[in-house]
Order: sequence, then structure tokens, then C-alpha cells
Amino acid sequence: MRALCLITVKPGKVDSVVEILKKKRKILKQIMIVSGRADVSVLLQGNIDEINNMVIDFKKIKEIVTTETLIEVEVNLGW
Repeated sequence: MRALCLITVKPGKVDSVVEILKKKRKILKQIMIVSGRADVSVLLQGNIDEINNMVIDFKKIKEIVTTETLIEVEVNLGW
């Protein structure tokens, strides 16, 4: 299962948050600094419990203001 976590951080803290996230490599597959409503986007891959626990860990980082997690789903569109 994959998930995309959109992370908003405190102003001026993107670099320090990225450094912290780089240390959490178990299910974290890619870190991207992005523009838009989020500052950082993280691609996670694991089971739902692993993803849930990782997002809970993100909430413990004081420089992170908000997270929004998008879980990949399988949909049969009949194509």
C-alpha cells in the first residue's frame, strides 16, 4: 500500500524538517519539497498500520504544523 503525506511546516523550517524525515527511512520512500498548500510531500509504502504509525510520528515533530495523508486505493473502472 502507498500513501502520499502532504506536510505543512513552520516558516523557515523546511530544511530542518527534511533532515529529520531523512532519518525515518523504514517505509518512507521519497521526500519532495513542493509548492502549493503543502511544503513537503512524502511518499510512504507499507501496510496501513505502518503508514498510520509514521504519520503519528510526523505529528511529534514540533516544526510540522499540519499533515494530510492521501491513501492509494484500487478502483476497477472497467477499462
